[in-house]
Amino acid sequence: MADPRTYHVITYGCQMNVHDSERISGLLEEAGLARAEGRSEALGAGADVVVFNTCAVRENADNRLYGNLGHMARIKAEHPGLQIAVGGCMAQKDRDVILRKAPWVDVVFGTHNVGSLPTLLERARVEREAQIEIKEALETFPSNLPSRRESPYSAWVSISVGCNNTCTFCIVPALRGREADRRPGDILAEIEMLVDQGVQEITLLGQNVNAYGVEFGDRQAFAKLLRACGTIDGLERIRFTSPHPKDFTDDVIDAMADTPNVMPQLHMPLQSGSDRILKAMRRSYRSERFLGILDRVRLAMPEAAITTDIIVGFPGETEEDFLATMDVVRRARFSAAFTFQYSIRPGTPAATMPDQVPKAVTQERYERLVDLVNEVAWEENRRFAGQDVEVMFATGEGRKDAETNRMSGRARDNRLVHVAVPEDPALRPRPGDIATVRVTHAAPHHLNSDELPRNLRRTRGGDAWEAATLGPRPVGVGLGLPTVGRPDPLPAATGCG
Repeated sequence: MADPRTYHVITYGCQMNVHDSERISGLLEEAGLARAEGRSEALGAGADVVVFNTCAVRENADNRLYGNLGHMARIKAEHPGLQIAVGGCMAQKDRDVILRKAPWVDVVFGTHNVGSLPTLLERARVEREAQIEIKEALETFPSNLPSRRESPYSAWVSISVGCNNTCTFCIVPALRGREADRRPGDILAEIEMLVDQGVQEITLLGQNVNAYGVEFGDRQAFAKLLRACGTIDGLERIRFTSPHPKDFTDDVIDAMADTPNVMPQLHMPLQSGSDRILKAMRRSYRSERFLGILDRVRLAMPEAAITTDIIVGFPGETEEDFLATMDVVRRARFSAAFTFQYSIRPGTPAATMPDQVPKAVTQERYERLVDLVNEVAWEENRRFAGQDVEVMFATGEGRKDAETNRMSGRARDNRLVHVAVPEDPALRPRPGDIATVRVTHAAPHHLNSDELPRNLRRTRGGDAWEAATLGPRPVGVGLGLPTVGRPDPLPAATGCG
C-alpha cells in the first residue's frame, strides 16, 4: 500500500487558534493523512497538504502569511500535487483577497467551519479548482471535532466562542461572531474523557472566558464550572484564559481560592492604564476598578501571579496617557506582560480615529514599557530565591534544556522554571511528572533551580507521555468524515451481505 499523504499545519495567533489547529490535525488524520514530522514554519516542504491557520489581530500576521504563501508558490511549482489551505480569522476577513493575492491556494475556510476542511480539500483535488467556504455562524464547537493533541498530559477545552464586546481596536467579534456557550455537562464530560486518557492539566478557553453563561442566563456559571472541575478525580491543574475585567466578579475569585486544583494564576488584560484611552477603546472599566480586582484576588490568594496585555500607541494616546499606563504597571506588579504596538486593523472603529500616533513615538514608548515590565517581573521573581515550588515538567518549554542538562516546566502560578536533572535518564522526570524544586536564582522571564528535584511524583500524565512516545497516538472520536486521497481497498467478502 502506498504511503499516506502528509500534512503540515502552521499556526498564528492566540490559544483558540492553537486549539483549532489541534482539531485541524485530528480531522486530517481521520481523513487518512499522516503528519509530516520535522517541518519548520518557513518551509512546509515535503508535505502534501499545508494548512495556514491565521490570526487577524495584528498587522504582522498579514505580512507573515503572504510572505509564506509566496514561498509556498515556489514549492508548489516543484510539487504539483501540493495542496495549500488557509483558515482562521484572516480567512474569515479576507476570503477573496487571499485568492487574488495567492491564486495558487486551493482552499479558504473560515473560523466557523473548520470541520469542512477535508471535504473542501477533496473537492479542490477532484475539481482542480480553488474552494472557498466561509460560514457566518458556528457549525460546531471546536471541541466536538477529532483532535491530535500536542500534549498527552495537558489539553485545551473550549467553553465558549465569540465575543459580545465592542472594543474599538479588535476585529475578533466580527470574525468569531457573538458569544456562544457550551452546556456545562458537555464541558465536564469532555474533561472527564481527557482525564481518563491521562490529561492532568486543563486550560478552559474563551474569547471572554468569564462571561460564560451569558447565553443561557446564568451569571454565576463560570464560578460554578470552576468548582465542578474541582471535583474531577485525577485533574491536577485547571487554568483559564482570557477573562475580561468587566465580567470579573467576586464569586469567581471565591471559586478560585476554594478549589485546590484551580491554579493561583490570572491573565487579566489591561490594554491601557489611562481612563481616557480605556473609554476610547470602549473598555467598560477604569484603572481603579482593574486594580481593585487585583487587590481582591491577592487578598484571597496571596501567591497568585497576575499577567496582562497592554497596547501602546492607541490613537490619541498622549505622553500623559502613557505615563498613566506605566503607573498602573508599577502598582499592579505583573509577573509578566504581553506588550503590543497598536496597528491599524481595517474594519475596526479605531482604524479611522484621528490622531494616529506616529510610529517613532509608539516605538519609544514601547521600549520604555518593556523595560519597566521586565524590571517589575524580575523584582517579583527574585522573591522566590531560596523557596520551594511545585513544578510540572513539560516538553518545549526550555530551548536550551539539552545543552544545559535541564528540564523545564511550570510552577503552579505558571512561572517558567528551568531545573537541573540527574544525568541518569531513569532518574529524570518525564514530561507530565511533578516534583518539588528549590529556586536558586531568577531572571525576568523565568526561575532557575541548580539543585536536583525532590519528591518526584510519577504521574498518569507522565505515563501518558511515555505511552505516546513509544506507540501510536490516538486521534480521537471518528465522525465519519470523507477521506482525502486514494481510499483503502474494501475488505474481502466473508459471507452474505
